[in-house]
Amino acid sequence: MHSPESLAARLRGIGMTSQRTRDRMADRLRQQGITDPDVLEVMAREPRHLFLDEALAHRAYEDTALPIGYGQTLSQPFIVARMTELVLQLKPERVLEIGTGSGYQTLILSRLVSQLWSVERINALHQRAAERLRLLNVYNAQLKLADGGLGWRDAAPFDVILLTACAETLDQTLLEQLADDGVLIAPLKQPSGTQWLVRVQRRGDQFDTQRLEPVRFVPLLEGVIT
Repeated sequence: MHSPESLAARLRGIGMTSQRTRDRMADRLRQQGITDPDVLEVMAREPRHLFLDEALAHRAYEDTALPIGYGQTLSQPFIVARMTELVLQLKPERVLEIGTGSGYQTLILSRLVSQLWSVERINALHQRAAERLRLLNVYNAQLKLADGGLGWRDAAPFDVILLTACAETLDQTLLEQLADDGVLIAPLKQPSGTQWLVRVQRRGDQFDTQRLEPVRFVPLLEGVIT
């Protein structure tokens, strides 16, 4: 785990990384179908490499998922951009992210929504993400170490709930934390074993589900690892 001093040193070295590398990533995202100019601008600006161990930082802008420890991954740039674009379509003010992970998706969301809550079940990842986000002056995101499958009831209701890991089923406890007309976006395991990104919209006591596209995420697990 990085010390605060080493993270701060890497932050000071952001200018040493090539803006052209980030611009190329944004161009690739545009070619892959990401159209929201705000998403493209933020992802071209923010330092994705700071959310990986130094040994992997040189691969940060490749179109691939990368390990962050504890069996978790930093999703490929396209998935981060796609999930963010889906969130922004709702023009939300209050967003809950389930699975802080490295904190990179949290960072991107924090630059584009008013209020953000994020839950992580693995303490080491939670602490590391909190330090990175603090150093990057993220002030509108509240982080909590908890079982993400339970959501964040005290802060509900949310305009959007975003799961960054694949659920076997969507718990009613989580769905009920949506505001009316709110939307949950999640990878969901299908009976065939494949994963699909789904969009669930709350309409009163009814929940309308739309299947969007095939994806591949690590599983959503229960419990807290301290």
